[in-house]
Amino acid sequence: MKNLINLGEQNSIFNQFIKEIRSAKIQKDSMRFRRNIERIGEIFAYEISKKLSFETETVTTPLGDCDIEVPKGNPVIATVLRAGLPLHQGILNYFDQAENAFVSAYRKHTTADDFEVQVEYMSGPTLKGKTLILCDPMLASGQSMVLAYKALIEEYGQPEHVHIVAIIASSEGLQYLAKNVRSKATFWMGAIDSEMTAQSYIIPGLGDAGDLAYGQKE
Repeated sequence: MKNLINLGEQNSIFNQFIKEIRSAKIQKDSMRFRRNIERIGEIFAYEISKKLSFETETVTTPLGDCDIEVPKGNPVIATVLRAGLPLHQGILNYFDQAENAFVSAYRKHTTADDFEVQVEYMSGPTLKGKTLILCDPMLASGQSMVLAYKALIEEYGQPEHVHIVAIIASSEGLQYLAKNVRSKATFWMGAIDSEMTAQSYIIPGLGDAGDLAYGQKE
């Protein structure tokens, strides 16, 4: 897949955090689960920063001036509620001057195995000519991510570049993403799993990220 970067293929501390969020034993500590998701977001932000445009700024120290290359402008960070909040916060920790957007999307089930994703709420700044970082911990069928992407573009304008971030993705979801994201985009993944259930849960995946982070919902 063009413009796909899988950080899990590189040997780094990143994979320790992936291991821990997958572990059924460690998942019992919801605070640690959220913090690991946040740390993963920080690593994604650092890697994404390398792909941004840079400009020279002069900073004055107590002893003189020096020129430093810094990112040009600030991105807009967007996420799908509620599971995306810790990942969003991790990325925001590094891009701490970023603007933010939020999309509330949910599965509307017609049968146990059949559903459609609907957007319920959305807020954000203009995206015209900006860099958009759209993140969600899990990319299963890809429907939620694509729906959020399309809703943001329709409402707030076309960004210059889109960085789509998911910690764990299914192969099927990635294919769906590639077919439906028309912007100039880079896809950032932490791990790619080959299987998915009829209910669109990734195998081996990690379970329901929202429930693990914030408690089970009715």
